[in-house]
Amino acid sequence: MSQGLDTPALLRLMAWLSPAFPIGGFAWSGGLERAAFDGLVKDAGSLAGWLSTLLQHGALWNDAVLFAEAWRQFEDEASLKEIAALALALAGSAERFTETLSLGKAFVVAASAWPHPAFDRLPKDVPFPVAVGSVAAAHGVPLDQALAAYLHAMVSQSVSAGIRLGVCGQTEGVKILADLEGLIEEVAKNAARATTDDLGGATVQAEIASLQHETQNTRLFRS
Repeated sequence: MSQGLDTPALLRLMAWLSPAFPIGGFAWSGGLERAAFDGLVKDAGSLAGWLSTLLQHGALWNDAVLFAEAWRQFEDEASLKEIAALALALAGSAERFTETLSLGKAFVVAASAWPHPAFDRLPKDVPFPVAVGSVAAAHGVPLDQALAAYLHAMVSQSVSAGIRLGVCGQTEGVKILADLEGLIEEVAKNAARATTDDLGGATVQAEIASLQHETQNTRLFRS
């Protein structure tokens, strides 16, 4: 499926998914803050388990499938509008909705530094995976590699959130990334072959944590 990245595409992908890319991703935890507050995630092992579950059965899996669909349909404005609407409808809480939408919009603004007609085909309200997937396709980034980089960036962001929440230290966080490397690759390959019929989740605790975070008084993150 993949023929490898050429250097310009690689540099763009690295920039788009860098922690320094101006999308405000550091402000969101996807419900992890509430999970830590409730003791569901309390150390490096439980954080790794939490992320592994999200990758295989939760929001990260659905995002990967939506990413792949947007990548394939990047030239079809009507299809991108439908995929974006579906992605927003799948948001399980108000904060999850706001998170994916604000990240998507910020990504489009920042990534417009690399002009392409694809930006004109994106709907105004575009969730994050749809934005990144379509733009990656427009710039010739192979699907499986774009997906792997996207998922790695999302997991890295969650690990960074876990470190800020005191769940684990930096050394433990790096080990989590190393241990999840194979799973990220596997999920990326599976999602690249998936369709919207494969959307779905079974991460009830994660969804509840995201909902409960909306009423949490003391917080570091917006979700």
